[in-house]
Amino acid sequence: PMTLGVVFPGQGSQRVGMLEEAAGAFSVVRETFSEASDALGYDMWALVSQDPDARLSLTEFTQPAILTASVALFRAFESCHSIAPVAAAGHSLGEYSALVSARALSLYDGVRLVRERGAAMQKAVPVGEGAMAVILGLADDVVSTVCDALCDATHYVGGVNFNAPGQVVIAGQTKAVENAMLALKEAGARRAMPLPVSAPFHTPLMQPAADIMTLAFDEVVWSEPDFPVVSNVDGSLQRDPTVIKQSLVKQISSPVMWTECVATLGRVGCEMFIESGPGNVLSGLSKRIDKSVPIKSIESVTSIEAGLSDL
Repeated sequence: PMTLGVVFPGQGSQRVGMLEEAAGAFSVVRETFSEASDALGYDMWALVSQDPDARLSLTEFTQPAILTASVALFRAFESCHSIAPVAAAGHSLGEYSALVSARALSLYDGVRLVRERGAAMQKAVPVGEGAMAVILGLADDVVSTVCDALCDATHYVGGVNFNAPGQVVIAGQTKAVENAMLALKEAGARRAMPLPVSAPFHTPLMQPAADIMTLAFDEVVWSEPDFPVVSNVDGSLQRDPTVIKQSLVKQISSPVMWTECVATLGRVGCEMFIESGPGNVLSGLSKRIDKSVPIKSIESVTSIEAGLSDL
């Protein structure tokens, strides 16, 4: 059989009504949502299917919702197929979905950790003081060089998501990000667009959140994962819970090296990928990174049931 890699999406993939179809076909989907609801003390299925209080877009609700949906889809896939992944990776928040799916962490602990992570990241920088923007059409090193030149003791801006060749997300203090968008356009960027995010994730400004999570990680039980998970921070393949925890702390204030993560999955022999989570953002990025590895989203019932047969 073809060797399988699994990728898990990050924040921004959520939408009201996600997993409606899969929940009707696989009891494990609703069971996973019930488990998450017990851990968090609110009805997670009501949140994602109706979002009555418009909370799904708030980071501390978004993160557990995407994690739960991603793990639910992976469990549905596992219930249909005996094929086990050789490795997994997740984009930012998605790294937690990968670790829960690999059983390094229980879903109960996972959703509670990412709720705390979301709240801590949001609190680290007051709303309005930080910003993020996506830069299209420039090489990674050009983006980094231009941003470095704009940083000083009181202003930070830098690349935070190296998503695919020609697609880099930058973040930092609002003014610094605005200056960088202008400078990057002058340097030849095809587009520079602000993102609808209220905090500069994956920058050194997130250090207060990293400190909070260091303590939180020590309060939960970690196990060796069933399959190795690639670290966002440096693209390394990880199995040791101590190393995993250290990397997750670093991840909060360090860039997500997504292109590197996908390259690692290729190096360990993944011949095809499934994207386990709402939407297909990572499928789009994957095609820009390496077209030779087929990928498909398993959000729909037909794609879960077909498994790898149609790849």
